[in-house]
Amino acid sequence: QVQLVERGGGLVQAGGSLRLSCAASGRTFTNYCMGWFRHGQGKEREFVAAVSQLTTFTKYTDYVKGRFTISRDNAKNMVYLQMNSLKPEDTALYLCAATLYGIRILPADYGYWGQGTQVTVSS
Repeated sequence: QVQLVERGGGLVQAGGSLRLSCAASGRTFTNYCMGWFRHGQGKEREFVAAVSQLTTFTKYTDYVKGRFTISRDNAKNMVYLQMNSLKPEDTALYLCAATLYGIRILPADYGYWGQGTQVTVSS
């Protein structure tokens, strides 16, 4: 069992930045690939970014490439999502997730989820 708690969401103007964090507890953190997903109103949950267990690999959805950066600190059991140049379309509930597989982009491949943190970008 892995428990995930996200923090760092809020209201920001377009063009601004936010840094989301996700604290993990429970099983060995380095066993898990970590991902960020988002769930906008009226939309399906979508993949944002993922980082492999030892940070060797990262993957981003095309829409956030060059603007968002995922990272993890295995010593602190933390994963982060640095979001720059935010757009109103980035408004969503952002969720942290963990999987024992390698990097995956489908929500169904992630077995553990946090409750999410809301990001709202005003125009």
